[in-house]
Amino acid sequence: MHRKPILMKSFIFYLLFLFTLSATAENIVSETRVWPAPDYTRVTIESSLSISNDQMILQNPERIVVDLKGIKLNDALKQLSSQVDGLGPNIKKIRVGQFNPKVTRLVIDLKASASVKIFSLKPFKEYKHRLVIDVYPKERDELASLLKQLKQKDNRQQLTEPVIPEIKKSTIIAIDAGHGGEDPGAKGARGTYEKVITLQIAKKLKKVIDKEPFMEAVLIRTGDYYVPLIKRVSKARKIKADIFISIHADAFRKRSVRGSSVFALSERGATSAFAKFLANNANEADLIGGVSIDDKEPILARTLLDLSQSATINDSLKLGNHVLKEIKTVNKLHKKYVEQAGFAVLKAPDIPSILIETAFISNRKEEKNLKSAAFQQKLSLSILKGIKKYVKGGQSTAFYTEYE
Repeated sequence: MHRKPILMKSFIFYLLFLFTLSATAENIVSETRVWPAPDYTRVTIESSLSISNDQMILQNPERIVVDLKGIKLNDALKQLSSQVDGLGPNIKKIRVGQFNPKVTRLVIDLKASASVKIFSLKPFKEYKHRLVIDVYPKERDELASLLKQLKQKDNRQQLTEPVIPEIKKSTIIAIDAGHGGEDPGAKGARGTYEKVITLQIAKKLKKVIDKEPFMEAVLIRTGDYYVPLIKRVSKARKIKADIFISIHADAFRKRSVRGSSVFALSERGATSAFAKFLANNANEADLIGGVSIDDKEPILARTLLDLSQSATINDSLKLGNHVLKEIKTVNKLHKKYVEQAGFAVLKAPDIPSILIETAFISNRKEEKNLKSAAFQQKLSLSILKGIKKYVKGGQSTAFYTEYE
């Protein structure tokens, strides 16, 4: 007769206990990271719970003050100061202190006037809650920093080559090293990070391209920092790139799987379950790397299915076939044809774009190859040969697709 009321009381007490526990749970900062980039500097604070904060920008001297509520100063926060070497473009130094028993204060001393964007990221995969502080210089010129890479080549040519009366437009290739910063990408059995390998290969590819007459390369990222997927596309469009190459090193749960692959965008669906798996993994990069809501570019997204996109995909497939044919002289192919999937990074509506999975970093033998400077160089030269054949207008090799 009285069993039901007793159970109800017990349940209410249990809920009150959980509420009290959550209300009194201590929020602990487990790790901090600083990622300097040419366009901005990112500070990441990882914690057990979401961090509430207040911020203000002060002048004379220029600095940003961020108050972390409910946070006690610990070793992880103290390490922020040592992570700033003063060589980055935006931050001079970071000071950390216990402002009061319930607030830890960060003071970010700036090199020049700046703006700040602060947002939170929910736990994802191995990451806990993250508070992201992005510091942008007020006078930033993203296009100028990209074009600087082209100017450096122009200056070299002026010093080493005679003046040629004929004016011929250079083919500009945007090289996108996958992942970076907060997003390490796949991890090999020997502990190799994909973000490191992709940047090494991207730099080698730029070097061999820049040696070619009437060809120039621009790196979408030049160091260890994260660039949002849609930003990679917009950067390529800002420099009016003729070709977009995204470099990756894939991973799979079966360590025996190996081989190189080339992908183009698909309007209809992935050509295989594996292509869909890779695209889904690649498209998660923004969740890992950290992107705020207002970083989206809906105008670009709305143009993806117009007629120009179909023509661009066709050109991407031609480019991909030329590159795939050359890569097979360096490494075994995972698929003998260009696959297609919905990779977000390939969605420039007017630039032929391909994504190259150079090898499987999850395969011990291929991970060893990927770390080899000699292999990276051979791979870069093979990609260059494929690009040159595409630019010269050679006939594409036969390919086929199998939609599920």
